[in-house]
Amino acid sequence: MIKWAGWIMVLYGAAHTLGALTVEGAARHAGAWFSGQLWGEDLAAMSPANSAYWLSLASFGPPLILIGLMVVWLNRRGIAPPPFIAWTLGILTVVDAVIMVLTPWPILLLANVLLLAGARRARRRENPVPGPVA
Repeated sequence: MIKWAGWIMVLYGAAHTLGALTVEGAARHAGAWFSGQLWGEDLAAMSPANSAYWLSLASFGPPLILIGLMVVWLNRRGIAPPPFIAWTLGILTVVDAVIMVLTPWPILLLANVLLLAGARRARRRENPVPGPVA
């Protein structure tokens, strides 16, 4: 379960970032990003280049890839990821679902549920409930 959760996070983050760069065309603004054009720009009145930057490279996509890879890495070493990762991502997923209903948030919610269930199962294996004393 934990492995699947991690890979779903990696896939979701990569799809978001790469989709923004290609399908949404954010990459065409790369010249503005690396020329310093965004320095001192007003965030309340975003230019198309600034909006594209926040949609792609500065979005939660790249950190989600990192979190997913960390979950997979921990799982490969027999370490259950802490539940706060799934709870925090779950809260962000629910906020996303409320604000933007037509996003693929159910995929990320599935990853969060798998991660919570996998972490709980791992804790039970580490700390089994003692049986009745004879």
